[in-house]
This record gives sequence, structure tokens and C-alpha cells, in this order.
Amino acid sequence: MYKSEKWWISPYNFDPEVKNSWNLPSYVKFHDGTLRDGEQTPGLVFSEDDKVKIASMLSETGVDRIEAGMPAVSKADYNAIKRIVNLGLKAEIYSFTRASEQDIDLSAECGVDGVVIEIPTSEPKLKYQFPKWTEEDIIERSVQSIEYAKSKNLKVVYFGYDTTRANWSFLERLLTRVKIAGPDSVGVVDTVGCILPEAMKKLISDIKQLIDLPVEVHVHNDLGLATANTLAAVAGGAEVVHVCVNGLGERAGNATLDEIAVGLNVFYNLGKQINLSNLTELSSEICKITNFSPAVNKPITGKNAYLRESGIGIDLVMNKPLAMFSLDPSLIGNKAGVLLGKKSGLKSIETKINELGLKPLSEEKQRTLLELIKNESIKTKCTISDKRFIELLQEIK
Repeated sequence: MYKSEKWWISPYNFDPEVKNSWNLPSYVKFHDGTLRDGEQTPGLVFSEDDKVKIASMLSETGVDRIEAGMPAVSKADYNAIKRIVNLGLKAEIYSFTRASEQDIDLSAECGVDGVVIEIPTSEPKLKYQFPKWTEEDIIERSVQSIEYAKSKNLKVVYFGYDTTRANWSFLERLLTRVKIAGPDSVGVVDTVGCILPEAMKKLISDIKQLIDLPVEVHVHNDLGLATANTLAAVAGGAEVVHVCVNGLGERAGNATLDEIAVGLNVFYNLGKQINLSNLTELSSEICKITNFSPAVNKPITGKNAYLRESGIGIDLVMNKPLAMFSLDPSLIGNKAGVLLGKKSGLKSIETKINELGLKPLSEEKQRTLLELIKNESIKTKCTISDKRFIELLQEIK
């Protein structure tokens, strides 16, 4: 459905030729990695209390699964995972481990529902990072770790990282053997964010045909394709999407929760378990905890995503938002608004006055105020704050 009360997107998205190319699952789980992969953002450290608070917010937002951390990293991480498990949240709690019995034992001690077991799969990783490991070593370690985790009654996501740079001949052998070990799902991991959406869709489809197991997708944003690649993976049949709030993560970060949640809803009619109206508040709270803020013009939850400085159509921003945006910002707990500056017009002044609940001005005074605003904006190379707008308003009265 390309239009509703809350969005109006392109009808070409639902052309029969486009829709017939989809292999959508009936349900898509959200696996949030903010507490593990998100914390790998350089310079970011969560306290135990931070992690407990964030886990609660994620569960309230509707994510199906929380990756609570890697217990082998530190005692603090171990303790935080145990505390999160003991919260009794609706979301499942997983931990992240290497293909190591010691790591898996620590996870079992924490009481998690499942583990994400990582191991390298790509030619660059094996050639440069793990030169002593052969392909057979990878297969053997993978099978042993999966079987060991299953013996501990843990659910298992097999996370063969850097999947998108693995040779298909090896990947085919690896996953065929891995399937026999009995993982609950297999992750396709775009570790350095280097695959095109159409290639991701085909890779997911090929892997599903090969092993007939649920497939998860974990994407990084190095080349700006994290959202597109995650949505393409779902179109190819992926049943689980890995996300982080605000796109936190190493380097350029991970696929961001808000963009994936909205994308699945409006394009594929999936992801209905996510409370979209909570997304902007969640983003803001994570900014406060991390002291990391996304760009003000970030899609969906960006501070300025639904603000307009240009005077053209400015009255529609508040009254008919779908004339100016593809989404009504109220859908995700955001709101539209007017910024005043060099590019503003008389309608901008009138709209801002109404927005602030101030008394109307005559057209003559509006023109005088507009000139003051434009001049100051040009001089300062900034827009005018509401406080400064009121000060300028007082000057002309």
C-alpha cells in the first residue's frame, strides 16, 4: 500500500514486476546489537546500568531479540548480561561469542537464551588476519562450537563473518557442513559494508536454497548501503535483521533500527511489532547516554529531518505534511517545524507565529521582520532560534 494516513511513497514500488521479485518472509525478527556492536563505536563505553536501561527501552520498543554483549570481554559485561537476563524482558537475550567452548560456557552461566557464534569466512580474513587457519579448520571449529552450544541448550546463530567476501565454493562447503551441526539460523554478514543490494538479495536467496535454514542479515554502513542492503536481504527471504540504535557501530556503523523498522513497515508491510512512535524518543535517549549524536539531517529520527527553512510550501509542512514528506513525522514520534533563515518567506513568518502561539502581525511588520531575519542569517550563516525570533519580534513592535 503506497499511501495511508501516515505515509505516501512511490506507487512504482508495488509494480507487479517489482513485487513478483520479492520472496518476503511472513515475519521478520529484529535483533538489536546496540549493546555489543554498537558499543564497538570508537570511544563509546556503556556502564552496567546503561546497558540495563537500554535493554529495557529496546524491549519496550518491540525488538524481538537483544544481543546483550560479549561476556568474555570483561567482568562488567558478564555482570550486565546476567542483570539483563534477570529483568524478565519480553525480548529474547543473546550473547556474542567466539567459536570457543570457554566463551560459550560463560554465556551459559549468564542464562541467555542463545548465542551468536562468530568465525571468519572470507578470503581476506583467512589470508591476512588468520593465515594459519585453513578452510578445513574453519569448518571443524564451526561444527564443534555449534554442537557444543547446542549441548548447553542454547539457541545458536552461526555468524560466519565477512560472508560477502567469502568465496562461494568455500561458503557452499562450509554451510552444507554447518547445517548438519544444527544451528537455529545462519547469519549473512556484510562486515565491511561492500555489497550491492541486488547482490545481497541474490546471495540470501542462494543461501536459503542451499541450506533451508532461517537466514539473518548483519550489515555495516561503510559505503552507505546498510539500509538498502538490509531491505534487499528481506526481499530475498531473510527472516532476521540485525540493527543498532542510531546506526552505532564500528567505522561507519551498522544498519539503524529506525530506518529498517520504517522501511519494513511502509515497503513490505512487515515489522509491525516495532512501536514506531517510540523511535524518536529512543534515539534521543541513546544520544544522551552515549554523547554520540547522528547528523541533524539523518533520515527518520534526525533533529532536522522534518524541519524546513525554504518558504515555498511552508504552510503545508504543518497542515498537510504528506505534501512535503513521504512520512507524517508523527508516525515515528517526530514532528514537523519551521526554521527561519536566509531562505524563508512571509509564509514562514506567519507559520512560525502560529506555531509559537503568538499574536498575528500585519503584513508590513512581517516584511520588516523577514528582512531582519534574512540579514542576520546571512551574517551569522545560521538559522534563527525561536528565542532570537521573539527578540526580533519585540524590536519591531
